[in-house]
Amino acid sequence: MLAIAFPMIDPVLVEIGPVVIRWYALAYIAGLVMGWRYMIWLARQPGALIKPQDADDFLVWAVLGVILGGRLGYVLFYKPAYYLANPTEIVQTWQGGMSFHGGFLGVLIATLLFCRARKIRFWAFIDLAAVVTPIGLFFGRIANFINAELWGRPTDVAWGVVFPNGGPYPRHPSQLYEAALEGLVLLVLLHLVWRSESLRTKPGVISGAFLIGYGLSRVIVEFYRQPDAHLGYLWGGATMGQLLSIPMVLAGMALIAYARKRPT
Repeated sequence: MLAIAFPMIDPVLVEIGPVVIRWYALAYIAGLVMGWRYMIWLARQPGALIKPQDADDFLVWAVLGVILGGRLGYVLFYKPAYYLANPTEIVQTWQGGMSFHGGFLGVLIATLLFCRARKIRFWAFIDLAAVVTPIGLFFGRIANFINAELWGRPTDVAWGVVFPNGGPYPRHPSQLYEAALEGLVLLVLLHLVWRSESLRTKPGVISGAFLIGYGLSRVIVEFYRQPDAHLGYLWGGATMGQLLSIPMVLAGMALIAYARKRPT
């Protein structure tokens, strides 16, 4: 079988004494900072429903939502028994282990609190946040590839990769599939939706489009991604990622229908 050897990239970029800088952390920083700057740029465009200052001030709230929600989501959704037995490891985020679905809920709660504090229209603000979220997803999946984690199922395609600790067989580089679909493709699609004035002025439509786009992308990629060893295949042969994403698609469809009927 054809196979591509995994490029042995050290997960640690720089290590000077006790100071360790990991690619994983840099990916999160890059996603948050670039998403923050893009959000401010969108808020400055004609017809934007959110003030640039509010978009500027949201960064700290987004960081807390992503990190706390992402980590707690992974602990609760994927390894509750393990972390119950090893609670001190919950804070060791540098070892990997972040859940998008948890991070999504964390940012949702952070946005709700931020909007209440600022008296901002929630759906208008979350729409803007949804447009920039694929940037963080892109960098996060690239970091998963660098860490040689969350690899795909065995395959005989020409671009299969032999991952460390993934056995001797080539596997789908599912992290890169996710970076492409959840990151680049979704980023372009949501930008096009945002550019439509008729959709942008219906708060909730863009958020619904994000839920549908991410949910479908994740469901598709899960057919190529190796399920977590401690979970395997669940109800009906579905993976945990699929079971968590299907409700997102349904919620997105319901949100769009509601937003389009609701008076602006």
